[in-house]
Amino acid sequence: MGLMNALFMTLVSTIACLTLPKLLSLILVRQSQQTAPLPIAITPENTYKEAPSFL
Repeated sequence: MGLMNALFMTLVSTIACLTLPKLLSLILVRQSQQTAPLPIAITPENTYKEAPSFL
């Protein structure tokens, strides 16, 4: 019975080690997408900068 318990626990821990990182990354990606700021619209007035003249 001890060998069966050890094999079962090994199987459970292997599955947990393989699946938990993927689940955590999915959860963190969803949270970061919800808290990400909205992009600022770039207009032509904001993009034009006059180059300084050193002459």
